[in-house]
Amino acid sequence: MTSKIDFNDRMLSLGLARVAEQAAIESANWIGRGDEKAADQAAVNAMREQLNQLDIKGVVVIGEGERDEAPMLYIGEEVGNGNGPGVDIALDPLEGTTLTAKDMPNALTVIAMGPRGTMLHAPDVYMDKLAIGPGFAEGVVSLDMSPKERVEALAKAKDCAPSDITVCILERPRHEEIIAEVRATGAAIRLITDGDVAGVMHCAEPHITGIDMYMGSGGAPEGVLAAAALKCMGGQIFGRLLFRNDDERGRAAKAGITDLDKIYTRDEMVTDNVIFAATGVTGGSLLPGIKREVGWLTTETLLMRSKTGSVRRMTYRNPTS
Repeated sequence: MTSKIDFNDRMLSLGLARVAEQAAIESANWIGRGDEKAADQAAVNAMREQLNQLDIKGVVVIGEGERDEAPMLYIGEEVGNGNGPGVDIALDPLEGTTLTAKDMPNALTVIAMGPRGTMLHAPDVYMDKLAIGPGFAEGVVSLDMSPKERVEALAKAKDCAPSDITVCILERPRHEEIIAEVRATGAAIRLITDGDVAGVMHCAEPHITGIDMYMGSGGAPEGVLAAAALKCMGGQIFGRLLFRNDDERGRAAKAGITDLDKIYTRDEMVTDNVIFAATGVTGGSLLPGIKREVGWLTTETLLMRSKTGSVRRMTYRNPTS
């Protein structure tokens, strides 16, 4: 019987950066071309090919959808060459397919990896999310608070006025009441059209992004990816699954979730050390986009390890000929 192979995050991190980089490079051909599906497929193909070169026994726990919905990188798919540790993988080969197709800011390729069995198997349903950056006491804000109470509590913790707080919210009709309530406090709102993993990550670097808090509902799988990012960057995220019908409740049961009202913390969504990589596809406040020159493509990747708290920004200049 073979012994368990340890999850060597240091050795695997550079390989994970290459996975994110290659997905970004392949999707770059579709920036501004108006074809979301082609952009996403290019990223999926590249990410899967790179993952299968890594020394891991990987299982996709957050991916492109259920097996019958996605031919590649579906939930439960085994990836890697089988010669390494068992790992959970959460990924979004192209977070912001619409952003890429329209050449709008903040499209990223995103992937996280941790030891096997350490990431929440979030079903493909909505999740109510709330996130703030590092440096605050646990529970300074909560999902049980109203949007107004959250803004006021964070302002008090920061020793500033509510008008000094900026909240990031996904621009959707379902958020109209939240937006109105936040604005009534005097706080500013940065509305984003897509890409709520990036939206949550903005909270971790308020001195760079100007964002103090993220709130609103979005995809539950993206919530787990965002939790992985904050596990590395610092900060708090809370998530509660939202169900619209029995089919969605059935998806939760299939994923082994029994408490449908549970509020998950960051460390309940990602229970052990994790590595996280994101590469900019279109330019944004987190990462610059892919830069084209004659004969060259240049990417920038954010590579992070929760074990050490290290955050690397890696520039990769890749010849195209």
